[in-house]
Amino acid sequence: MNYPSITHLLNDENKPYFEATKDQKLVIQYCSVCHTHQFYPRVLCMNCFSDAVQWVEASGKGKLYSYSVVKKTFIPEYKDKVPYIVALIDLEEGVRLMSHMVDIDEGDLFVGMEVSVVFREQIGEYKLPQFVPAK
Repeated sequence: MNYPSITHLLNDENKPYFEATKDQKLVIQYCSVCHTHQFYPRVLCMNCFSDAVQWVEASGKGKLYSYSVVKKTFIPEYKDKVPYIVALIDLEEGVRLMSHMVDIDEGDLFVGMEVSVVFREQIGEYKLPQFVPAK
């Protein structure tokens, strides 16, 4: 699939996340003061407001919190992808992120199913973290 470039969307807060995808790593932030993980990227810890946040590699394992099956799109880059599954994933580290579920039929999805991250598609030089049912 041909996605548009996202280079213009990178900033100091989110660039480490996208750079890690080049090596097929899913990273999230961790506060060394209150020992809390967070996602999406921020300058300060959302729990204690410390600036002692650092990037750590996530396990890539989690559970499906919710999902939606998209059957119609007006985005040209997604025209050949419908239907696709947009999912909210609760990672083991306690953060929730939005992604896609792949390699599963919509009838086999269920809230609470265990999932793991894969990196298959790209946006320019960056790989997309997507999720599959855990083995």
